[in-house]
Amino acid sequence: MSASLDRPPLDDPAVTTEEDHDTPSARLTRAQEALARKDPEETLAIAGPSSGNTTDIPALHYVRARALFHLSRYEDCAEELEKASANVGPHAISLLLDEAVSLRRRDDLLPLLDICRRRKPDDTRLMNAETTVLIQLARFEEAELLLRLSLQRRPDSRSTLNLLALLLTETGRFDGALAVMDGLRESDPEDWEPLCNMACILSSLGRMEEASNLYRQAVAMAPNDARLRLNHSITILKSGRMAQGWAEHEWRFGLPGHTSIPLDRLLPNISPGLDLKGKRVLITQEEGLGDTLMYLRYIPPLARTGAIIHIWGTETLAAICERVAGVAEVQFGGETPEYDYHCPFISLPRAFSGTPEAMGAPVPYLSADRRKAETWRQRLQDDHKFRVGLVWAGAARPEDTAALMVDRQRSMPLSALAPLAGIEGASFYALQKDRPAEQIPDFPGALINVMPDCHTMDDTAALMVNLDVIVSVDTSAVHLAGGLGKPVIMMDRVNNCWRWLHGRDDTPWYPQMTIVRQTRFGDWSDVVARVKRLLEDAVSAQ
Repeated sequence: MSASLDRPPLDDPAVTTEEDHDTPSARLTRAQEALARKDPEETLAIAGPSSGNTTDIPALHYVRARALFHLSRYEDCAEELEKASANVGPHAISLLLDEAVSLRRRDDLLPLLDICRRRKPDDTRLMNAETTVLIQLARFEEAELLLRLSLQRRPDSRSTLNLLALLLTETGRFDGALAVMDGLRESDPEDWEPLCNMACILSSLGRMEEASNLYRQAVAMAPNDARLRLNHSITILKSGRMAQGWAEHEWRFGLPGHTSIPLDRLLPNISPGLDLKGKRVLITQEEGLGDTLMYLRYIPPLARTGAIIHIWGTETLAAICERVAGVAEVQFGGETPEYDYHCPFISLPRAFSGTPEAMGAPVPYLSADRRKAETWRQRLQDDHKFRVGLVWAGAARPEDTAALMVDRQRSMPLSALAPLAGIEGASFYALQKDRPAEQIPDFPGALINVMPDCHTMDDTAALMVNLDVIVSVDTSAVHLAGGLGKPVIMMDRVNNCWRWLHGRDDTPWYPQMTIVRQTRFGDWSDVVARVKRLLEDAVSAQ
């Protein structure tokens, strides 16, 4: 489920001529261009000083506010935001949230909001804006107090009630969130969004039939809404109805950020009538590294059609991609290469859904560099214990709000894994990168950290093949280890990702994976206890 702030209807700049070069619309255009060049001082000079002039359009106040935020001049920024929000409707600070997030300055919105609220203490729009920031920062108690205050002033505010449902969901109070959404549904039966949000919550909890029924109602009300159809596809996939789910998942192309390549040459479904011999098929990176690693399994069967496969992806996966059977060329960066068809990685399962290879090539379809793997073998040859690789956190990606909020549910502090340190006969290797690796001193036993020597996924793959098992939260490490054919124990959250289905401890994607899932929201203790027993059994069987 997601909830976003309403957007104020700021005026768009008009096309200008030399005669109206000093009109507000013309100045707005030039000021926006200056801000795009990351020159807030020039932006302010072009936009001119703020005044009570009624010819100033709201967007001109807003572009001044943006420039002032860049300069950390919060008092002046608050004044401009107030003028940009003078009309009835959402507050202009709701637009500034996305910009602050992209600048990795989400926290800086709080002092600005404090000033805005001192100027307008009863403005519920500002309360909701601050609540949104606090939820994103996981400051839930403060967010709830503010939400309750906002609801006292406007008890029927749909935007505030949506935020309340989001807060309840983020804190594991799913029944409460469903009740809020049900109230919104009853108050406006023509609004499909409460249905979608209820279905999303139910799906995350594995209540698939209830979720599907709600989605069917919502889709009938808004059949062409890409957000709704994409959410619907996730429930279909989590239910195990893969062919239907992959077809529905193509609705994501109606949303920004999925592909900029024209869809008229998107790879069709593989069928006997499709001749790909000698055709250049461009496979493109779309989302995270884990998705790419998961869907590389479709490259070998695609190559068997006679297609010439060119992968356009990320540098850290380049070497791994080059070794996948059937890859002709791997590129990262640069210009769009020539192609006959293109296909984002996430559309490959759709293309193969009607074939005998609907699950792609069998595991292992990835391989490690032999030379690098041999180097690691020699480095670890004196360790005769059962070697366990540990990953306890994913990439937080603070510039991506959705990813940030998912990560804090899928990740855990390393201290939660402390009970594993007592396993006799096991040695532990940290496979963790980035800031969570700073927690390594928190582990009560020996935790070997060789990740400073692993600069790419290719280096990590070579290390992994020399370990006995990978124990990880739901992050790209499980896809890398699974694709290599390594045994994996994945520690999963209650409201798990669709790809791990529901109610099972195995997965058709990686035959050597065991899933150990939370039984209580946010509580990893039971998971770690069960993982400890699995590792003790594996050590005994060695």
